[in-house]
Amino acid sequence: MIIPRKSVADVESIAAHYDDLDPFYRAVWGIHVHHGYWITGSETTNEAVLNLTRLVATHARIGNGTRVCDIGCGYGASARIFNQQYGAKVTGITISKKQYECAVALSEGIRDLDFLLCDALHNGLPTASFDSVVAIESMDHMPDKLRFFAEANRLLDREGLFVVATWLASERLPIWQTNYLLEPICVEGRLPNLPSASEYLTMLEEAEFHDVAFVDMTRHVSRTWKICALRSLARIGVDPSLRRRLFDRNFANRVFLKTVFRIWLAYKTGSMRYGLFSARK
Repeated sequence: MIIPRKSVADVESIAAHYDDLDPFYRAVWGIHVHHGYWITGSETTNEAVLNLTRLVATHARIGNGTRVCDIGCGYGASARIFNQQYGAKVTGITISKKQYECAVALSEGIRDLDFLLCDALHNGLPTASFDSVVAIESMDHMPDKLRFFAEANRLLDREGLFVVATWLASERLPIWQTNYLLEPICVEGRLPNLPSASEYLTMLEEAEFHDVAFVDMTRHVSRTWKICALRSLARIGVDPSLRRRLFDRNFANRVFLKTVFRIWLAYKTGSMRYGLFSARK
């Protein structure tokens, strides 16, 4: 597990990270704040992003009437798909005020779709109240992942399904990749730690999940960061407000532009992986 020597990843700093970078995320990637998943390789970016949401829905067996908790729901884009395309009753959780406000505004008037602005570990939701719990790239920000897995287990009803799509550290890493790629990515991206696939599998079993499975999706998602890097340069070139913000010395998250390219390189070198875990309560 990668644990950065310099850590600034607590709930407040993670929320601030997403609030501060809200204009950047939306300008570069839109309201789906997660990777694209290219199956054939010929999909558009929007199609690839939808592919990932639908893959999660398949593994979580989301269907008509399924009670779903989407932890780290971002702007609510995946939650709306689960609700409108699959007929699920969805509760989304985010710690970002700007994401929450956007999710609520875009979902106004939609039945069986609610959002909470809170820490996932202190959500106030009843025990055994969901058939599926999903976490699409929100696990990365959880400091105590084993504790979060236990909370997901608590939220699930009997035989409920838990699905996690997340970044991973490679099982074996040269020192330079740890020191110059993954540790800085953790610090700059507000990731308190970055486990490997085998470490996640162990934690899921320790949290008393069953039928634990893992799919390595790295080669299907890695092009996301080439696209992000090139789009970032293009958007900054034409949008003076983004340019001023990202080059403002007083802007705490201005380093994130560098991080985008660092993540691209981490995928290219194989130091960063990406996978989907599924498990049953």
